[in-house]
Amino acid sequence: MARALSSAAGTFAATVLAVAAALLPSDPRGTSRDGRPGAALPRLELGPGPDVSGFARATEVRPFRWPADHGPHFEYQTEWWYYTGNVSAGDGRRFGFQLTFFRRGLSPGPPPAEGLATNQVYYAHLAVTDVAARRHAGVERFARGAGGLAGATPGGPPGPGRAGGPYAVWLEDWRVEGRDGDGGAVRLVAHDASSSLSLDLDLRATKPLVAHGDHGLSAKSDEPGNASYYVGYTRMAARGRIGANGTEADVAGEAWFDHEWSTSALGPGAVGWDWFSLQLDDGRELMLFRIRREDGGLEPASGGTLVDRDGRTRRLSSGDVRLEVRRRWTSPDTGATYPSLWRLSGADLDLLVEPWAPAQEMRTSFVYWEGAVRVSGRAGDRPVTGHGYVELTGYARSMQGVF
Repeated sequence: MARALSSAAGTFAATVLAVAAALLPSDPRGTSRDGRPGAALPRLELGPGPDVSGFARATEVRPFRWPADHGPHFEYQTEWWYYTGNVSAGDGRRFGFQLTFFRRGLSPGPPPAEGLATNQVYYAHLAVTDVAARRHAGVERFARGAGGLAGATPGGPPGPGRAGGPYAVWLEDWRVEGRDGDGGAVRLVAHDASSSLSLDLDLRATKPLVAHGDHGLSAKSDEPGNASYYVGYTRMAARGRIGANGTEADVAGEAWFDHEWSTSALGPGAVGWDWFSLQLDDGRELMLFRIRREDGGLEPASGGTLVDRDGRTRRLSSGDVRLEVRRRWTSPDTGATYPSLWRLSGADLDLLVEPWAPAQEMRTSFVYWEGAVRVSGRAGDRPVTGHGYVELTGYARSMQGVF
């Protein structure tokens, strides 16, 4: 959804800051990549810069071309590949996981083919929630998009200027690698010794790829071009191994994948967004986003997608679904207060959405909440349950001018 809505163009200073952020510890009581506590949280600000005129804008519906569109879109400023999921071990223990890769272009166009010079910054977030222990941990890495340190490839056969091979996104040894030609089967691998977090999961799509918004064009405000191209797999079978809190377990469950690219910004007066990805036991999925304004209102462009059992989609407008906050949680680390229980009603649904654990805040170079949730309620006259992920930004500070 509106994840990581970009501001204006970055500058070379953004690269310097990104590298510095990768080496500095995180906020008090958080951990950096090397696990050391202390020091102040580095702020990632890649904008606003002086000019985005060289970057392409998402202005109209376009045909998607696979596998090319699984790879990077260097003509756009910001891009991300987002994997989240809920899995269980054989003994009943539950885990949530997040593995996300972000690309930020400092100037339009691909990086040089050789050497370490680059106009691309990549960063990645890894997080695991141990539900039984009510523990959540997350870590962040940065790298330049050069020298094989970080990057993305669309996969496919060799061609002019293209080596061929599987779809892949990576940052150092954190990696997503395609198992097939359409990105519907992938392996996620990520290990972080400082936090004892690890993933080694095989994911396989069990429903077709979804194009959100208007055939894949997802508006973020009324301003023309303030939109992203947004596709993803809303239900993937997940199986493999996960590690947290010094232990590892064989797990199985379900995952969700989002891929977005844009040159886009929060509209005037907007402060952040709430994003929901819910998988129901009746075979349907719901993606819903709300872009919040500082005056308490919502961007009219807010909306979502309801995916039927057979993969058919229904586009939802901001008025089709109502969200009522029933409970809030305040982070002892940052002081930010987040919604922590919702009643969601509309589109034939009446649901309660509740975090498996309230403390799933990501204290990375920008602070946000991203966590595993459970769902209960009714779909029409039938009971329904489910699980999913929720992302909440702009509660610790406004996202205006941030990434």
